Amino acid sequence: MGKIRQLDTQTANMIAAGEVVERPMGIVKELVENAIDAGSTRITVITEEGGIQKITVQDDGCGMDSSDAQMAFARHATSKILSHSDLWNISTLGFRGEALPSIASVSKVVLCTSDGTDATRIEIEYGKVISASPYPCSQGTQITVSGLFYRTPARLKHMRSANYENSLIQTVIGKFALSHPEIAFHFISDGRDAFQTTGSGDLLEVIFQLYGRSTAENALPFACADMDYEVEGYLVRPLITRASRNAMHIFLNGRMVRTFKLYKAVQDGYEDFIVKGRFPIVVMNVKMDPHLLDVNVHPSKWEVRLSKEIQLENLIRDNVRKTLSGNVLAPKAEVSKSRTRYYEPISFDTDALIRETIQKEEKPEPAPKPEPVQYMTEEFRESLRKEAEQDAEILRSLTAEKKPEYKAEQRSFPAMEVIGQLHEKFILCACEAGLAVIDQHAAQERVHYEEYQKILNQDPAMVPCLIPHTLHVTDDIVQRLDELNEAVKDIHVRFEAFGHDTLIVHEVPVWMTQLEEDAFLEDVLDQFRNERETKYTRMEKKKIATMACHHSIRFNKSLTMEEMKEAVRQLSLCENPYHCPHGRPTFIIMDEKELTKEFLR
Repeated sequence: MGKIRQLDTQTANMIAAGEVVERPMGIVKELVENAIDAGSTRITVITEEGGIQKITVQDDGCGMDSSDAQMAFARHATSKILSHSDLWNISTLGFRGEALPSIASVSKVVLCTSDGTDATRIEIEYGKVISASPYPCSQGTQITVSGLFYRTPARLKHMRSANYENSLIQTVIGKFALSHPEIAFHFISDGRDAFQTTGSGDLLEVIFQLYGRSTAENALPFACADMDYEVEGYLVRPLITRASRNAMHIFLNGRMVRTFKLYKAVQDGYEDFIVKGRFPIVVMNVKMDPHLLDVNVHPSKWEVRLSKEIQLENLIRDNVRKTLSGNVLAPKAEVSKSRTRYYEPISFDTDALIRETIQKEEKPEPAPKPEPVQYMTEEFRESLRKEAEQDAEILRSLTAEKKPEYKAEQRSFPAMEVIGQLHEKFILCACEAGLAVIDQHAAQERVHYEEYQKILNQDPAMVPCLIPHTLHVTDDIVQRLDELNEAVKDIHVRFEAFGHDTLIVHEVPVWMTQLEEDAFLEDVLDQFRNERETKYTRMEKKKIATMACHHSIRFNKSLTMEEMKEAVRQLSLCENPYHCPHGRPTFIIMDEKELTKEFLR
């Protein structure tokens, strides 16, 4: 008797559910993707107890007739593709036909749908159809999922708290709102409105709602393109950062994915402007021919494969760096609230004080009548109204231009007049906005760093090696020798073949003699093997930064007025005068208005 048997449909669906339905957030993601594919303009998500108790997703899309509604729960039944050739040209978010049967196999599902003429209600409990009948409802689809994992207790046991599951659901809905700002999303958690967008199509408005006013005010329009890719979105100035990459949103043809190489490309673009260990806030949508994107990698559809991925990485990295370099990035110092008086002057006329006390004792004032409690006074209502109007005005000014456009680089280093030095550490300057405080060491680091970059990238004097450098490589690197030399020509090194598995270098630039030459050349080959950028300024950034640090003005060094003026002048000529090579700010500006408030004026 044969040992191999074909599994029944119910068991197969439960196995598939392990990949598609990991937790309530996965169910919301799959159902919302179906709603988007149906052409919805409004999508409402309602959850109870973090989605473990109940999840409802309602949309106003095209809906389904009775036959399609029943067929939707069959495994690998889909309207998105017709044949295997369509797998290479997928323009919808869903296409596998696994989500609904997988969800229905581990929960109770009630589907109400209408295409405008035919309305249907279907009820399924853990893979078994309970009923399917006509049911009056408006056009669109509503799916309710309850009793999740009750028949698979091992999976239910690993669910986290309701609040944690709710946070994951809200995060994924926020990503949908960023990738599709033209759709109005409404998330209701345990009867409370948790998140809502208008669906106006304005991406900056969604950023405003998700991350607040300060982030929206510091968002820079970003756009770039080449022959294969078109990228649009917003970059947030490095004044505002996060401790993780969770605020980096990159969408491919409107699809949310995890693309760590593209995240790294964005981080590399921010590298000169952000402190190590911090991550930027970025929203990008990459448009491309669907033939360049393979989404048939994993049932959850979080992972994808990209053709010409390195080309896209270079496009994003270079244009992020270019966009940030063309904008004023000097941070403004946060000044605390104006000081308040902690005492009031009192009279020292003791006789008068005694008389007032006696009069109060003889004629006690009648107790005031209790006033009705007002939970919201008119003044408070008026202040709320004014604040709402201010927020709306700021949002209108931020969203004046709907389409992000890349602006040419603008050098706008503020004019500064040196006032003096503070504690032999900071240079104080007067500028139009107020008081500029310059970190003298960081400023000199930036100046020397850019000087060294220019020197090292020019044609240097070459030094012949007394003993040629010998590097062991694999045969494929030797076969690609011409390609290798073309890739590393900007560092002025030329490799020659010596047998089928060895490369030799006969001469190196003078600047390389300051480094460990063999280790550096090995790094060059590693970068080439991994198809990464091999420019000296990219590979040896840390070493150049260290050289600049060692030759810069130190703290606790007194400077003359002429030395301070020269330091400020040199900083103003830098390509990026706002950050040192390590990403720290070179100066901050204290606003004159805030300083005035400190003196109660």
